[in-house]
Amino acid sequence: MVENDGAPRAVGPSSEVAAATLTAIQAARERVRRLVDSTRFQLAVTVLIMVNAASLGLDTMPAVMRDYGDWLEATDRVCLMVFTVELGLRAFAHGKAFLRDPWCMFDALVVGIALTPSAGGLSVLRALRILRVLRLISAVPSLRRVVGALLTAMPGMASITGLLVLILYVAGVMATKLFGSAMPAAFGSLGDSLFTLFQIMTGDNWSDVAREVMHHQPLSWIFFVLYILVSTFAVLNLFMAVVVSAMESQISGELADDIERAQEEDRQRDVETLDAVKALSEDVAAMRDELARLRPA
Repeated sequence: MVENDGAPRAVGPSSEVAAATLTAIQAARERVRRLVDSTRFQLAVTVLIMVNAASLGLDTMPAVMRDYGDWLEATDRVCLMVFTVELGLRAFAHGKAFLRDPWCMFDALVVGIALTPSAGGLSVLRALRILRVLRLISAVPSLRRVVGALLTAMPGMASITGLLVLILYVAGVMATKLFGSAMPAAFGSLGDSLFTLFQIMTGDNWSDVAREVMHHQPLSWIFFVLYILVSTFAVLNLFMAVVVSAMESQISGELADDIERAQEEDRQRDVETLDAVKALSEDVAAMRDELARLRPA
């Protein structure tokens, strides 16, 4: 009983039931969390994603669909059902942390699209089922690391893209003025010049274009060599440099997080050990006092 303003008040059974229910839910959540975070469970989900990817690829082959269409459709539905259950288990296990995890939200979006009815005017969503294969990104840590590095590199890549567009535009105007009359099919207008220069930047058949122009203007090789040196060998390689730098930062950040997590676990173990030693010392002291009290005078 609990005293309240001098009057006793009995604690009803509903409070005990609520406490027991909450304890049971927390215990179940912990068991589910250990399950969904286990290596075997994640490996099974990864294998299932790959199986689903294979079935969706076979779905595009008329001959295969004619013979095994029902089996493939059943496989797709089973995979979708398992993905939905798996997503629900993860949401139950992690609670609010599930909503704060961008990868969990990505998985929820992909599965949600797959659950959308694909009949009638929404038949295009049937083709979007292949998006489920992208769940491999969230399931495989190395792929998550690569995508994280790309997202980190986006600001630097945007700056390099701006520089590349500027170089392409300046070179396009110059090429239109210099080579428009010599090769109108490739440099007759600014749009044609920009497209041709983009083709040259990728290394596609650039020597044929350059030699055709050089047939009319022998010194035009200077323009093409300088353009390739700046656009292909310099600017495009900056993209690789930015991505590699972001990848190194991503790995360094994960390594620092792992070290911090390990140190925190060590500190927790030290605290638990000290608590155990302290409790043992108190027990020994209590036993010593008890022996001293029982010892005859």
